[in-house]
Amino acid sequence: MPSRPASKALARPRKATPRRPAPREADSAADPPLLGILAERVRAIRARRGLTRKALAASAGISERHLANLESGAGNASILVLQQVATALQCPLAALLGDVSTSSPEWLLIRDVLDGRDEPDLRRARLHLTELFGANRDAIDRMQRIALVGLRGAGKSTLGRMLADALGRPFVELNREVARIAGCSVAEIHALYGANAYRRYERRALEETLDTLPEAVIATPGGIVSEAATFGLLLGRCFTVWLRASPEEHMGRVVAQGDTRPMAGHREAMDDLKRILAGRADFYAKADVAVETGGQSLQDAFEALEAAVRSARTADAAAR
Repeated sequence: MPSRPASKALARPRKATPRRPAPREADSAADPPLLGILAERVRAIRARRGLTRKALAASAGISERHLANLESGAGNASILVLQQVATALQCPLAALLGDVSTSSPEWLLIRDVLDGRDEPDLRRARLHLTELFGANRDAIDRMQRIALVGLRGAGKSTLGRMLADALGRPFVELNREVARIAGCSVAEIHALYGANAYRRYERRALEETLDTLPEAVIATPGGIVSEAATFGLLLGRCFTVWLRASPEEHMGRVVAQGDTRPMAGHREAMDDLKRILAGRADFYAKADVAVETGGQSLQDAFEALEAAVRSARTADAAAR
């Protein structure tokens, strides 16, 4: 019986295994590995302290070999080990991990001058630096722009419109400007592009408002303090008022508005709100004045806000 020739039709083609794209060298060159940066900083600070590797290892309570690996960029040290090394080098952990204040001798000297200062001293230093370098170039006119800060539900929109009407100035809801610039709603910005994109739109909206309106009442988003540069711009070019209330009152007002964002879907909504307020309170407190809106009627809260603004304007005029 003749053998049947093998049918090519029956042979199944082998699936090609997809290859993972090789890492791009350009990215590696543009972004040096963290361990290499860490190694360089440890070596530099050790040299500045005049310590041998053996002496530093002994002081940090780690093996010299472990330290050698760390300084060569080959050692993936734990946070606890890094803290031990930082303590032995008499520097903050941030100096090893790196921030802008470790980038030059002048930064280090400035940081040492400010180290240990209390909040009033730091505030004075910030204001002097702002004036020195011109970031507060229109400080004379900052009283003409009133910016309201605080958590959602503080009354920024309602009280802001009332104050704008009383002062005869335009009212700006900054979130509306963000949506206008982006061409979509704030919720869509977060959903499509993320929080970082929203912060960029927020900064642009604030800059445009400040550049086009010499006089205004501005209701800011509750999270404007999340970006230090944006909040610093607001503080420098506007008279700022923190509308303050208890977490319970914030929650009640937000729910009454029919919007529990960003607490929607959380059983621990009140705990979340308290954590948000606790995390932002120190920044809100940088405002020029704070007005308590809790436990007051709308009219009483407005009268307190108007009185605070008029008092500040009178004091500012007398100081010139």
